[in-house]
Amino acid sequence: MSSSQPASPQTAAPYYFVPGPSRWPLLAGLSMLVTMAGASGWVNGLPFAMPVCLTGIVAMLVVLYFWFGEAIGESESGLYGKRIDLSFRWSMSWFIFSEVMFFGAFFGALFYARVISMPWLGDLDHQILWPDFSAHWGNTGPAGIVEGFRTMGPFPIPTINTALLLTSGVTLTISHHALRAGHRAKTAFWLAATILLGAVFMGFQVYEYMHAYQDLNLKLTSGIYGSTFFMLTGFHGFHVTMGAIMLSVILYRVLRGHFTAEHHFGFEGAAWYWHFVDVVWLGLYVVVYWL
Repeated sequence: MSSSQPASPQTAAPYYFVPGPSRWPLLAGLSMLVTMAGASGWVNGLPFAMPVCLTGIVAMLVVLYFWFGEAIGESESGLYGKRIDLSFRWSMSWFIFSEVMFFGAFFGALFYARVISMPWLGDLDHQILWPDFSAHWGNTGPAGIVEGFRTMGPFPIPTINTALLLTSGVTLTISHHALRAGHRAKTAFWLAATILLGAVFMGFQVYEYMHAYQDLNLKLTSGIYGSTFFMLTGFHGFHVTMGAIMLSVILYRVLRGHFTAEHHFGFEGAAWYWHFVDVVWLGLYVVVYWL
């Protein structure tokens, strides 16, 4: 999100800027390794796994701060031309495609569990093995080893969150049009409104999780329902958080005078990501909460 252009024309930039060797990709990979190792241990109840995961997250944020800071400096110094802009657009497009595949895997797991496995376990042949099994979504498993829980409905919090994210998409679009029209103050106002709506969304999701654990006894260990529910909504919440951080950086850059009406892919890239998060939530809202 750092391919914005200075006021000078893009033709003044090099034919194609090639950055020098960088340590940041290696450090980012190591940070992700530490984060995922800690997260996998955390969900399995291993000691010291939570601090390891949090350390990896902090390390990743530090790496991104300095890495993107260097890229922003290169952009503002006029090193990025049209070819770099096109390179960023393709890169962001493939990144979002990889995110589509990421969520597609979890939606696929949910589909398999609900449409294939559950009816199969509930058919006549399997009634001999598990006579007490009920083939309805939100069951406690064929062996009854899962604690009883209640499922999460679409009202009121998921519906409120849907309205919040849809509204944030509108405010972000207004901000983008304002930037293209050269109205920097309007751009900043509507961009800040988008970030605020994202923050409120996350606040409601935290409350929803508290309600799930305390009132519904719905946990990550609540069978396939609990695992798919928390994996899908949890990873989406993580993406909302990352999107809000990206938009906050863009807001800071707008206030600093970065971007022009013609050259502002840093803004556009973050906006693409945010709209992608909106679309994923619509799928979650229908499949997870309604069906």
